[in-house]
Amino acid sequence: MIVTLMGAPGSGKGTQGRQLASSLGYTYLASGDLVRKSLADRTPWGESVRAFIEAGQYVPDELIVPVFLDALHGADNVAGTGAILDGFPRTAEQALALDDASLRAGYRARPCAVVLEVPEEVLIARLSGRWLCVGCHATYNVQARPSQMPGVCDTCGEALEQRVDDRRETIQNRLAVYHESTTPVLGFYRSRGGLASVDGDLAAGDVRDALIEATRRLMASQT
Repeated sequence: MIVTLMGAPGSGKGTQGRQLASSLGYTYLASGDLVRKSLADRTPWGESVRAFIEAGQYVPDELIVPVFLDALHGADNVAGTGAILDGFPRTAEQALALDDASLRAGYRARPCAVVLEVPEEVLIARLSGRWLCVGCHATYNVQARPSQMPGVCDTCGEALEQRVDDRRETIQNRLAVYHESTTPVLGFYRSRGGLASVDGDLAAGDVRDALIEATRRLMASQT
């Protein structure tokens, strides 16, 4: 089964999505990881989406849909287990494309979604203080979880950097884009009973446990 983890930028989808996938034995696939690798490698596709990312905008459907679906179908053992998606679908058109791809791939149930709900003021504080390791992609926050040595990852020793789209001047635009684009997606899943919500402002362990429970309920209801 395919489950999309949704939530505004800064809601914790990356950390929680990886933990959720590990707990369920699913594959984790994030559109942001695909984009950042393409940007870092300066691939032709990465260069074609760079301006959108630096402006705090989403990559247009016609650019992200084929790349993400190719990555999903090419990921190890997705067909045999399932997948937790982070950052896709972000529009109703993407949700429809994912539905169609899942049907053609022979999944027993249609994709569903779990959304992390976090107050906007909390999101802004998280995003503006977030730094990312260029090596292992570990995430730090200057207020909530600083690295032991400023600018250096505790895990692998590589440098930390602030993502372009986490700079304060782009945060408000990112949140506005999220609400405008994803409201139809939430309605899409809600209309067929394929949507659950979790309080993402709880302690990290409580969020993880609530996500696991909500996802298992969805899986049971959709099969």
